[in-house]
Amino acid sequence: MLNFTIHTTTEVVFGRDIEEQIGPKLKEIGAHRILVHFGGSSARSSGLLDRVEKSLFDAGLSFIELGGVSPNPKVSMVRKGISLCKREGIDFILAVGGGSVLDSAKGIGMGVATGRDPWEFAATGTAPDKTLPVATVLTLAASGSETSNSCVLTNEETREKRGITSQTNRPRISFLNPENTFSVSKFQTGCGIVDIMMHTLERYLTPKGGETDITDRLAEGLLIATRDAGRRALANPNDYEARATLMWAGSISHNDYTGCGRARLFPVHKLEHELSAFRDEIAHGAGLSVLFPAWALYEMERDIPRFAQLANRVLGVEMDFSNPARTAREGILTLKRFFEEINMPVHMAQLGIKPESYEKLAENTMRTVGGPVKSYSPLDKEAIMAIYRLAE
Repeated sequence: MLNFTIHTTTEVVFGRDIEEQIGPKLKEIGAHRILVHFGGSSARSSGLLDRVEKSLFDAGLSFIELGGVSPNPKVSMVRKGISLCKREGIDFILAVGGGSVLDSAKGIGMGVATGRDPWEFAATGTAPDKTLPVATVLTLAASGSETSNSCVLTNEETREKRGITSQTNRPRISFLNPENTFSVSKFQTGCGIVDIMMHTLERYLTPKGGETDITDRLAEGLLIATRDAGRRALANPNDYEARATLMWAGSISHNDYTGCGRARLFPVHKLEHELSAFRDEIAHGAGLSVLFPAWALYEMERDIPRFAQLANRVLGVEMDFSNPARTAREGILTLKRFFEEINMPVHMAQLGIKPESYEKLAENTMRTVGGPVKSYSPLDKEAIMAIYRLAE
């Protein structure tokens, strides 16, 4: 097990009917003038935004709104939010929505506090050292941004999608009511299931870490629970316990608990970011469901025992001790079949990406990360294109 440091600094308020606590909690933290940041009209039409704002009003807090966050959150919206916050004297940001809204709020917070354009951090790989405090009201179980140190933004001018990692990105407090995910579509629920699983799989399948049994067991339990709750939530969108499992799994999967003692590289996320930057309509979870099985097939020979362990413990594949590579491969294919079962794409063509785009995408990926993608093996242009072909 590698040495590790873990920060889990976000206060989480979880359960039904918790919106009335938002105002008092934010006032207790020290908020005075709040930016309420959200996406489309669903936050308003569902009544959630009204409940949130009533709680703020009743607590004597002033606020202004900024809606319109799109999937794959844009740096242009972040810049708009920064200008608004400076003009209005905002001292706290409340994000109401899914991962895109939360990441947009984080970008605004770092921009206001540091006085720098957030894309500078993304482009240089540097981290902000301060931010405006951010709180979240989650409406989609997927990204884990409600407790994570991550923030991913898209520059629509350069067609780049990059992450910013900093402990200052972790929200001060997050309000998680599973009932707010009942109306999430089956497609977006499926995307969330994939994203949650991938945040743990990419911590589990890494080249360094040694013996990490307690971390492995936490990761394996989360993967099994997410798969089973995902099936239930898709069959009955109003299954509270299934939605609660997915929501809490999303938070735990990306707050670092399922990767303690292991090296974190996230190669599949880096490959996917290029796809959804290339075609903005590609949902992050959909890109991951296409690329992960192909990446796993490409890399499994470099860590057959671990891929076989995943297949046996999580995916129910009988261990073939005389040929563990067979077990590993069958585990990958079993997971791919699960993605198909929940109506997630597993082929590049389903994303609208044709073979003639492969070379450009691979080149762009290497340019974005500054060389080969770190994985079990360095993924250069030819390796990335080989993964694309495995995903056809």
